Amino acid sequence: MTVYFIGAGPGAADLITVRGARTLAACGVCLYAGSLVPRELLAECPPDARLVDTAQLNLDEITAELLRAHQEGHDVARLHSGDPSVFSAVAEQMRRLDAAGVPYEVVPGVPAFAAAAASLKRELTVPTVGQTVILTRVANRATAMPDGEDLATLGRSGALIVLHLAAKYADRVVDELLPHYGADCPAAVVAYASRPEELIIRGTLDDIAGKIKDAGVLRTAVIMVGRTLGAEQFRDSHLYSPERERHTC
Repeated sequence: MTVYFIGAGPGAADLITVRGARTLAACGVCLYAGSLVPRELLAECPPDARLVDTAQLNLDEITAELLRAHQEGHDVARLHSGDPSVFSAVAEQMRRLDAAGVPYEVVPGVPAFAAAAASLKRELTVPTVGQTVILTRVANRATAMPDGEDLATLGRSGALIVLHLAAKYADRVVDELLPHYGADCPAAVVAYASRPEELIIRGTLDDIAGKIKDAGVLRTAVIMVGRTLGAEQFRDSHLYSPERERHTC
């Protein structure tokens, strides 16, 4: 059997990839985070599939479920919200499977920041304005941030910063980024991106924290801060420039 770590996407059930949906439909066991993965996706599972909500399970219990399925000869769909490559906690699961000799594959998904950018109708990399995107989070009661990855340090780059799991700490975000970006720097928050209850908040570093509090946003949101969010006057990309040399076959 094989464990498939599948990116379920940012929330809307139809934003899972074709490969993800096909893989899900072929697995006899599905482990999913009930608090994050849309229930509609479970309809893609075979009618007789064993469904396990991992929202209340710890790593040992999740691993035990994966090993049980392996011993019973079932392929397993391990559904994670967004894309498994960032903030998904799959690394420790894959390490456990490596130690147990259980094969696995990763099926990418649409990450939350991409869905948020789509909702904002913004390209995050704009010619002459910004060509770098930093995906990060803030230190809280969970895993500490490594040395040199605090917001005050990352903010020195001036790059567009995308913060996951940070809505509750908006005041701290503003305090650490304000010296590098300025009070007038565009900022935005997208909560529940791609879902029916999606909420978009636009502002600047000067007022975004207050707007987040007023809206009551605490979780399932990304915060974006950077000049590309408000860029209007910029040079066209060289990609489609008439000055670019193009060769025909």
